[in-house]
Amino acid sequence: MADKENIPKILVIDDEKDIRDGCEWILSRMGYEVFCAENGPDGLQVLENEDIHLVLCDIKMPGMDGFDVLAKIKEQFPSVLVIMITGFSTVEAAVEAMKKGAYDFISKPFTPDGLRIVIKRAFKTLRLTLEANALKREQQKNLIDLETEQSRIRTIIETLPHGLLVTNTQGQIVLMNPVAQKCLDQGKDNCLGKNIERCIEDKGLCDYIIKISKGHYKADKDTSHEFVLPDQRYILAEGRPVLNEDAQCMGAVVTLSDITDLKIFERLKPEFVAKVSHELRSPLSVIHDQLAMVIKSSDSEKSGQSVKSENNQYLLGRARDKTRSLISLIGDLLDISRIEAGKECLDPVKVHVEDIIKKIVEYQEVQAKKKNQSIELKLPETETPTLVCDPLSLESIFGNLITNAIKYTPEGGKISIEMDIRDENVRVKVKDNGFGIEQKHLPRLFEKFYRVKDDNTRFINGTGLGLTIVKSLVDSLKGSIHVESEPGHGSLFTVILPCNAKTGETE
Repeated sequence: MADKENIPKILVIDDEKDIRDGCEWILSRMGYEVFCAENGPDGLQVLENEDIHLVLCDIKMPGMDGFDVLAKIKEQFPSVLVIMITGFSTVEAAVEAMKKGAYDFISKPFTPDGLRIVIKRAFKTLRLTLEANALKREQQKNLIDLETEQSRIRTIIETLPHGLLVTNTQGQIVLMNPVAQKCLDQGKDNCLGKNIERCIEDKGLCDYIIKISKGHYKADKDTSHEFVLPDQRYILAEGRPVLNEDAQCMGAVVTLSDITDLKIFERLKPEFVAKVSHELRSPLSVIHDQLAMVIKSSDSEKSGQSVKSENNQYLLGRARDKTRSLISLIGDLLDISRIEAGKECLDPVKVHVEDIIKKIVEYQEVQAKKKNQSIELKLPETETPTLVCDPLSLESIFGNLITNAIKYTPEGGKISIEMDIRDENVRVKVKDNGFGIEQKHLPRLFEKFYRVKDDNTRFINGTGLGLTIVKSLVDSLKGSIHVESEPGHGSLFTVILPCNAKTGETE
């Protein structure tokens, strides 16, 4: 049995007893120690007496509401993560909670799986924060011991994941680890003892390091410098003065970090936020407006005016379709997050690809018949070898491809799925005679949020994440995917998976 002192502790603050009891039942089964309080003051008292790691707090409570409780927790217990519970599911409440310091929020009514996902994500963040703080404390300790234990520290410096550069008060390089040499494209022997300006071409970086080396350092000012290498790598330099026991500056220590991936992410982030905001806001606005019209129509009927039932059904159907699009977007975002976290294949087992495809075709035939489309399935006559992978990954791959074929093929069209074994590989072709794709779009087809917009597809709902998910899953299965398409003549997607390897397993 695990040591009870090491079990993470969660506090649930909610005036509804059913919510408290439900959360306690779910979280205790996950291995957490759960405390409950029916109001804010009682919850704060629990925080005083127990080493709580995470708090689930309802926003709407009598007396002290959730925002007041959040403010107290951030003031008195800043290391505690807070997840707000709201029964209104409003964007405004969520945004306000995040601005006030909440880590996340969850809307009532929530499912046990939804609660588990939010809690696991929160504790992962908490664990990473604690590890980062521990690494930071270790780095500070290394700098303190630099003079007295130079030999031991030098060994540690040589193995640091970031570049490290040390200069004296004249700006001469006295220490440079291998990562720093790589960042600056310089050899160790060529730089040691030389002035920084002879080894680094970026004048801004040189001025920055010399300023710190000579003691011109103020804690209240920015102490970092970014520069770009000729190969378009972005490097972040962060410097601090090296002080002796008399607080006199003896030089500078500078860390160099490759932030190229971060820069790429920063460029994509605005696009992501704009896309998500648009996709969430538009369906909700449509739902709101159209339901308002239905209510208004109902009121008109009561006053003696005639409103056709078909119109009401159409409006409700539109609201339903937009809601379905919203749910699809959220699902795709969760899939992308799972894949990027390295959890694309959870339970590898032996599976037959043809069995997966048969089930998907059987399920999708209902949608195809609504558009008078035909689906033709061709499978090998002989028994095919099994793959060792997560069945859900295969379902997502071929489910997305077949769904797209149906969506982007007009009424009366034809979709064909063909599977064969060639060169010890499973090859699956998904072909349609739909709208097709122009050649200029093909290189970007698997990018996140990229969608082909033309007169044929402008009214087709989608997230632009389906093919991204397909490509990521195929790569994780050590396979490949290819696309051929011509406007007006349809598209052909070919997936090739190795059948002689245990795909989907962690190496």
